[in-house]
Amino acid sequence: MQLHIVVAVKQVPDPDHFDGLSVDRRTGSISRAGVPLIINPLDRHALEEALRIKERLGGTVSVITMGPPLARRIIEDALAMGADRGAILCDPSFAGSDTLATARIVSAGIRNFGEFDLVICGNETVDSSTGQVPPQLAEFLNVVHVTHVRRIDMPGTERIIVERVVEGGYLTVEVKLPAVISVLKTINTFRLPSVAGIVEAAGKEIRELDASACRMFGVGDHELGLEGSPTRVLEVVESTMKRNALMMTGEPEDVAKQLVVKLRELQVI
Repeated sequence: MQLHIVVAVKQVPDPDHFDGLSVDRRTGSISRAGVPLIINPLDRHALEEALRIKERLGGTVSVITMGPPLARRIIEDALAMGADRGAILCDPSFAGSDTLATARIVSAGIRNFGEFDLVICGNETVDSSTGQVPPQLAEFLNVVHVTHVRRIDMPGTERIIVERVVEGGYLTVEVKLPAVISVLKTINTFRLPSVAGIVEAAGKEIRELDASACRMFGVGDHELGLEGSPTRVLEVVESTMKRNALMMTGEPEDVAKQLVVKLRELQVI
């Protein structure tokens, strides 16, 4: 049996440019206008792990994302890294989806690929950090899942053994396939696309899927986007912090003594 691994990726704002983000107070959504977009960093580690498994055991790696037409770029990037094929779920009706609606849509997209053995995701995304999509995805796909994975050992095509980080240590868990796994950045060091990979990516398949791809698997229009999202942003509040500054002058030894006195007054030391 040929192994089929699916990697779910997301296009997110580059963390180095988070200062350019703003919040639409009317909708409660993040405005990404003018901010560079990249593959979610943890998703790169997920893809790297899928490629390493493929190199050991053979098979196919498919990559899928949900987003606007611009998100096609991250699929192309993933193909250049070594993935075999990709798909982008893009439809106006998907706009405003919360994690539950997103997982519902992505699960339908994964089913469009056919049978799968393993779905690998980043444990969370840098723009929301909920960590909810992988478990929800597993629920919609009706398979088991393991989160916070730092190591994957795949002795064959029927089961995997993973190390799952918990407070104070880790658990070793054996899971029968198919399954959904979400990984941490400590799992590997991901590769960068090579020139040859970029050239080869141009000839690889990228499927474009819309709401009809969801309907094929029983997902109704009322389960998509804002209408299909049970969570809402009710209010956006700007957090402000005020600090009191105390300037100390004099020779370094005198300033140090003044600082110690002040810290004791504040019961810091």
